[in-house]
Parts: sequence; structure tokens; C-alpha cells
Amino acid sequence: MFLSLPTLTVLIPLVSLAGLSYSASMEENFPQGCTNTTSLCFYSLLLPITIPVYVFFHLWTWMGIKLFRHN
Repeated sequence: MFLSLPTLTVLIPLVSLAGLSYSASMEENFPQGCTNTTSLCFYSLLLPITIPVYVFFHLWTWMGIKLFRHN
């Protein structure tokens, strides 16, 4: 069973926000301790940035393919 796009659009930011708030509550030095790649905090800050960039470039590629095919 696959989730629909509107469900994922709401679910992914909520999961990212939950991970960010978990890291903020569990890490002693939250903003400064996020530079180590072995820390969960690093990835909880990286995820909310990576997902919109991925969606933007995925849609950009799809739009380019559509325009190339129809012109």
C-alpha cells in the first residue's frame, strides 16, 4: 500500500518536525552539537532542507520532460 501525494506532503514535514523537536529536547548542546555527522541532530536538521530541494528538482525535471515531449 502506497501513500498518496497529499498524505506524504503533510506527513513528511510532520515527521521532520518531530525529529527536530526530539533532537532539541535530547541534545544538551543543540545548535552547536549538530555539526558531527554521527549525531542524530545533524540528520534531523538536514532532512527538512533536503526534502524540499529534492521535490523542487524532481518537479523541474518532470516539467522539462513534459515540455520537451510536447514541443
